[in-house]
Amino acid sequence: MSEVEGLDLAVSGEIATLTLNRPARRNAVNRAMWQGIPGVLDAARAARVKVLVLTGAGEAFAAGADISEFEEVYADRATAGAYFGEIAAAMDALASFESPTMARIDGACVGGGLGLALCCDLRIASDRARLGITPAKLGLMYALSDTKRLVDVVGPARAKDILYTGRILTADEALGIGLIDAVTPLGGLDAAVAAKAETIAGASQWSARKTKQIIRRILNGQADDDAQTNAWMLDAVEGDDFVEGRDAFLAKRTPQFPFR
Repeated sequence: MSEVEGLDLAVSGEIATLTLNRPARRNAVNRAMWQGIPGVLDAARAARVKVLVLTGAGEAFAAGADISEFEEVYADRATAGAYFGEIAAAMDALASFESPTMARIDGACVGGGLGLALCCDLRIASDRARLGITPAKLGLMYALSDTKRLVDVVGPARAKDILYTGRILTADEALGIGLIDAVTPLGGLDAAVAAKAETIAGASQWSARKTKQIIRRILNGQADDDAQTNAWMLDAVEGDDFVEGRDAFLAKRTPQFPFR
């Protein structure tokens, strides 16, 4: 469905898969891909999918931003600023995608690749995944919004360790600090991702979307309900998904939630 080289979007039923597809470059994300990600996500949104899975082609998730472009994109302050803006727009578009998102991680997941994975709600990795964020090895720095997503997931001390050292973590270490949510042998990765996606897609999409918004508010500092969150709770009681969920529970059948 995607017309952007290096970005492949496939929709199967209620689940979309966005593949970073430059395997010869370990799916390093070039400028055209950063520019194209928001539009591809718009296409997934138009398809009204319930879950979006982000993955990489071949034996890597993404090795980061394409370093072969660095001389051009960092030629001066103006070009660097524009490039940073394009990356931020891509990251924000993924982080704010309304439906639940998952990263399927195999092999290298480094720098901007891990940044994209952190924009997803859940991260499932193979046991050969390797993860890191390496601006300290290049004399660069991580954007505040990207750093916040890392801190939200692993906490400030572990985020400092990851960023100060630029070291690469094994899948087991990443699991231990909460950087990823599950590890599976490579042969079971697709099944694990599919099972989780199908479980999420089978639940109420209305509930999932509102939960995602609530958690974002909590991470941004909100501690108490306000008029909006109270209204959402009352909206739920009046919603078609609640009617279906209640009736299915009473009838002891599997609900078929209508909201998409």
